[in-house]
Amino acid sequence: MLKVEDLSKSYRTGDHVYPVLKNLSFQVEKGEFVAVMGPSGSGKTTLLNCISCFIPHDSGKIFLNGKDLSGLDETGLAKVRNQNLGFVFQDFMLLDGLTVFENICLPQVIASRPVPQMEAKAARFCEAFGIEKIRDKYPAEISGGEKQRTAVARALMNSPYILLADEPTGNLDSRSCRAVIDAFLQAKEEMDATVFMVTHDSFAASFCDRVIVLRDGTIYTELTRNGTRREFMDELLEVLRELGGAGDDEE
Repeated sequence: MLKVEDLSKSYRTGDHVYPVLKNLSFQVEKGEFVAVMGPSGSGKTTLLNCISCFIPHDSGKIFLNGKDLSGLDETGLAKVRNQNLGFVFQDFMLLDGLTVFENICLPQVIASRPVPQMEAKAARFCEAFGIEKIRDKYPAEISGGEKQRTAVARALMNSPYILLADEPTGNLDSRSCRAVIDAFLQAKEEMDATVFMVTHDSFAASFCDRVIVLRDGTIYTELTRNGTRREFMDELLEVLRELGGAGDDEE
């Protein structure tokens, strides 16, 4: 589904070049729920921005469902972002002037889909993610957890190859965090969705199938969940202690 080969990215400030990603290679299979963790400056945010094609990478290749994204022009990239990628952000990115239902419909409005088909699909997602009772409310009238579940539903509207989630639980309390993670798990189990999540939250990451841990722009280790969620979280916490914590990114 997602294949990254020898990905490198640097930033230049004056005469100084600062490498952020250094020949990263990994794969995410269809239906997997994968997290990326690591301390501040490890490259998590830069990696997600490269995969989402929001910033260009220096070298290497990114394949999405077998298609190389590296050589696409801006028109091609825009099409991929709208049709093949779903995005879930820490600050929700809902439009305040639209209702929950209208926000969910937005990707299909942009794609000029037929209105009856669009509304039927949005209604199914409202029911599936437990937000049918708030479908006519505006973002200012609902909780953070409800906003993020709305964002997950919106991200799935165009049946993307993969959901890219950037710190999706970062602004949420523990109850809302669990509701959002449950939405990802539901999307994975019922819709065969593939989820790639950047997070510093070991609780959220412990629900994933696999966690890629970055350090200084390289893969420090990969952990696969084989036992219970609690055992997996303990493994993650031990690795993060070795790295000295996994604070918020500023890269």
